[in-house]
This record gives sequence, structure tokens and C-alpha cells, in this order.
Amino acid sequence: MYPNSNYRSNPIVIEGRSASTVSLLSQVLLITSLGFFVSAVGVWLAPAFYAPAMMWVYFFVSLGLIFAVNATRKNTALSLVLFLALALVMGFEIAPWIGYLMHSAGGIDVVFNAALTTAVGMAVIGLGAQVASFDYRKVGSYAIGALFVLIIVGVLGMFFHFVSPTLYSWATLAIFSVLLLVDFMRIRNGGDGLTAVQLALSIYLDGLNIFLALTRIFSGGRRS
Repeated sequence: MYPNSNYRSNPIVIEGRSASTVSLLSQVLLITSLGFFVSAVGVWLAPAFYAPAMMWVYFFVSLGLIFAVNATRKNTALSLVLFLALALVMGFEIAPWIGYLMHSAGGIDVVFNAALTTAVGMAVIGLGAQVASFDYRKVGSYAIGALFVLIIVGVLGMFFHFVSPTLYSWATLAIFSVLLLVDFMRIRNGGDGLTAVQLALSIYLDGLNIFLALTRIFSGGRRS
């Protein structure tokens, strides 16, 4: 999934973790939190920008920004700006679904509970990653493979309607939870040569997809 690296952490150890790894984790969590905040702003601003035809525009722009963040890894400031731009566009992209829930009966509770469960779940998975001892690179490659299969099933399901929305949401939740665990383990081991912004991008996308899957599960699989 990610390139290997000969990265070696600082020999100074803090409670079993190197000082450099602790610093990397702090940077990643700070950038990720900022990304979620910007996405929330994007959801709030979206009504002024949103039109149904723009959905595909937001989708392709977000894909382009993901590649751009990785392509500019040597320029930390530019990479961070592109990440925040991505977070804003993602806010625009998910705004119709969040708006639909907020105006539905019980929808406010769905959004709140999904956000709270995501936050708690990410914290638990992050802690679990500190003690996990399996080959995270191999598990990550399996999870990416499962994600590609899920995407294909989802696209086919749009045309043939053979996929249960609830089952699809649970599969999404499971896959991105595994990817989140893998990404936290990667940070624990020094980042595999990735920058803090690249790692934050991965954590952000994991968390966002977990949140969206939970909104669909808690809402009973309803569609906008």
C-alpha cells in the first residue's frame, strides 16, 4: 500500500516509544483534527455552493487533491494547504447527505452519535495499535484489496440494486477500521517514510469513511 523505508527513529525513548514517533503522532493528530474541522466548515458553507451536477466535480477534484498531496510531499507547506483544500471539498461533497439527515426525524441524533462513536472508536483503535504485533503491511494490503472489491460491488449495485445498503455500510466500517489500525501502527513504527501530512491524509480518509458508514447504519440504511 505504501512504500517501505529505512527510516530509523530517534534513540531517545519515552515509555517504550521514541521521542520522534511521539512527535510524529502529535503532528498527525493535529493535522487530522484540523482537517475534520475544515470539513465541518465545508458542510456548513455547502448550501451556497452546492448543485446536484457539482457532485461529480467534487468527487474528481477530491481525487486530484489526494494525488496532489502525495506529489508535493517535499513541500510541507504546500502539501498541508492541499490537504486542507481536500478537507473543504470533502465537506462540500458530503453536505447533501448530512443536510438530509439533519432535516429528517431523529437525524440530528444520528449525526451526533455517529460523530461521537467515530471519535471514541478512533481513540480505541489508536490505543490498540500501540500494543498490536501483527504484520500491518500485509494486513493493509489485504484491506486495500477488500476495499477495491467493495468499490466494484458498490458501483455495480448502483445499476443492479443487489446490494443491501446496511450490509454495504457494515463492510465499509470493517474495512476502514482495519485500515485505521494499520495507519496507526505505521505511525508507531516511524511512518514508513511518509510525511505527517500524508499520514494525516490516510487517518482523515479512514475516519471520514467510518463516520459516513455509521451515519447510514444508525439511520437504518436510509438514502438521501
